Amino acid sequence: MPLIRHLDELAGLLPKFGSLLALDISKRRIGFAGTDVTRLLASPVEVWWRRKLADDVRRIAEHMRKREAVALVIGFPLEADGRFGPRAHAVEDTAKAIDAALGGVPIWLQDERWSSVEAADRGGDDAMAATVVLEDTLAALDDLADASED
Repeated sequence: MPLIRHLDELAGLLPKFGSLLALDISKRRIGFAGTDVTRLLASPVEVWWRRKLADDVRRIAEHMRKREAVALVIGFPLEADGRFGPRAHAVEDTAKAIDAALGGVPIWLQDERWSSVEAADRGGDDAMAATVVLEDTLAALDDLADASED
């Protein structure tokens, strides 16, 4: 499945229940966060020191299985002005490799321009940054649902 480009597309693919797994990907680490099956609470899970891509994908797949996740949210590091910089391209390439390895799991790239700042304000690490990314996604999905009810 190609990366999801529109939030309404993600919302349409999500079953009523099922957790989401979020990643904050850097060159050296991946922060993991997850939701409960009702997608009301997001919490940090772990920080994984990156190895080979195949090892990283195995770890992601393990968390997807354990949490019975129905979709993957990946923090997308756009530049402050919204442009795609080198970090965004690197994360997009990694997301495509994860998609190729996991096959069929919806993957949403969530703008994470300010998540590291908020995570630092909370005294957190990469897992807390992934939690912020996940909370932003949940809020956006709630806003979309509220707008469709009007």
